[in-house]
Amino acid sequence: MQTTEYKVISRVYGNGRGWAFSKNDFVDLGSAAAIDQALSRLVKKQRIRRVIRGLYDYPKYSKLLKKDLPADIDQVARALARKFGWDIQISGNTALNVLGLSTQVPGKYIYLCNAQSREYQIGNQCLIFKKGSLKDMGFKHEESALLVQALKTLDKRQLDKKEKEVICSYFNEKTAKKILKDTRFTTSWVYEEIKLIFMSCND
Repeated sequence: MQTTEYKVISRVYGNGRGWAFSKNDFVDLGSAAAIDQALSRLVKKQRIRRVIRGLYDYPKYSKLLKKDLPADIDQVARALARKFGWDIQISGNTALNVLGLSTQVPGKYIYLCNAQSREYQIGNQCLIFKKGSLKDMGFKHEESALLVQALKTLDKRQLDKKEKEVICSYFNEKTAKKILKDTRFTTSWVYEEIKLIFMSCND
């Protein structure tokens, strides 16, 4: 019989490095107490990392630096949204930062939400949820909203070859196909740009 700890770490590994999560992501695997104990043991074994109280991640590892990388802020934001049942939307400039289209290292990552505004310190970064009007929330996949918000922030500016390569490297082929299907009914110029970007991935 598989232990709760085994089932928890199997789900963590299944989501891959960089995934952030709370105990709410494992409610179907056992009692709250058993999940808490499993997460605590996995932290002690250094198989997962505690990011902030009640939130963990399976950190990405840099072979070049030979150490774990800082927590993925977008993953942390999504994990908090799942934990508290929020609807969130990445803000335009934050979308550029997450995708790697902005060279500036942001001190703050901002998301709109349908709950009270909150702020979290994640390492050296500040994660802010601002109560506001959520637009473009009709997408099935989070990756779709991320790319649409980034393109809208660029406001019809033509992407150069390097920027398209950055986007192609961020989304794998399977995800690109999901985004193309998911964004068919978004603003027409945005969808045309998305098609051009993913066509260039195959050049």
